Amino acid sequence: MIEKKLIPLICERFLSEEKYRQGHIRIINALPERRILGLHLPEMKQVAKELAKQANVLDVLRGFDKEHQAERFSLTYEETLIWGLTINALKRPPEDRLDLLRRYIPVLDNWAVCDSFCCNAKWASKIPTEDLWGFLQPYFQSKKEFEIRFATVMSMCYLMKEEWLDIVFHQLETLDLSAIRSEYTHLPAPYYVRMGMAWLLATALAKYPDTTREFVNTSSLTEDIKRLYARKARESFRTRNVSPF
Repeated sequence: MIEKKLIPLICERFLSEEKYRQGHIRIINALPERRILGLHLPEMKQVAKELAKQANVLDVLRGFDKEHQAERFSLTYEETLIWGLTINALKRPPEDRLDLLRRYIPVLDNWAVCDSFCCNAKWASKIPTEDLWGFLQPYFQSKKEFEIRFATVMSMCYLMKEEWLDIVFHQLETLDLSAIRSEYTHLPAPYYVRMGMAWLLATALAKYPDTTREFVNTSSLTEDIKRLYARKARESFRTRNVSPF
């Protein structure tokens, strides 16, 4: 859709250094069918800001959607992320963006696209907490790995409030992991949901250590999720010296 516009922005090392290129591809870990051009996040954010200022930005977003509907993997990794970042960059009321977001969420099939969108959706903090939680509910009930990761990471970013911890924790505890479909068959399924859960818990540990430890120690979370949570806590500078249990 906008691939030609992105080509001049490709990282030079991605083009000239095979080791760097393979490392970049390995970290993103996109599905094999999803092409990666080799842009970095700052360049993609800048493109999104420029698109958001255009008078025809809604036509651009509809164009992304139309192309995705016609052929799932026609958009590159960068285009799928720029689509979401453009929604974030719009100067529109939150409720208008939620309508656009409903069309965008089905394209999520990669952790980097999902997390980069969620962590940059600062406008979501302006939505009443009950409304945001209600919006996320269908995605928590989904059987698709990245719809659930989306709901989990959005909760981590914008619902980590003391009065909401029990509600969010209960949602995680009641997820039926065995029913979630994953396309990443080389990883223990659903890997990216489990990692998202661990990330949320480690973030909660940094802000509310006692409440988080009590939940983890008394919950029915699987042992592998608890191990992933402890690992995430050790890796974070905010919690590396905080006991996870």
